[in-house]
Amino acid sequence: MNTTDKLTEVFREVFDDDTLVIHDEMTADDVDAWDSLSHVNLMIAIEIAFDISFKQNEIQSFANVGELKKNIEEKLPE
Repeated sequence: MNTTDKLTEVFREVFDDDTLVIHDEMTADDVDAWDSLSHVNLMIAIEIAFDISFKQNEIQSFANVGELKKNIEEKLPE
């Protein structure tokens, strides 16, 4: 399973929407339920799913899903 597929599963679980399709340009404005609390839940779910950790400043810095995905991939072991 590639990063996008796994990330899609996490988004669908956190936002309870099996039809959610993520794309690199997607932002919180594109998902009705994506507010500050769900953002924290999303980051925690991603950390668990990918077995990675975000720094505090990273959690707030992602402009879109593409930046988030790139950061995840940089943290994954080769």
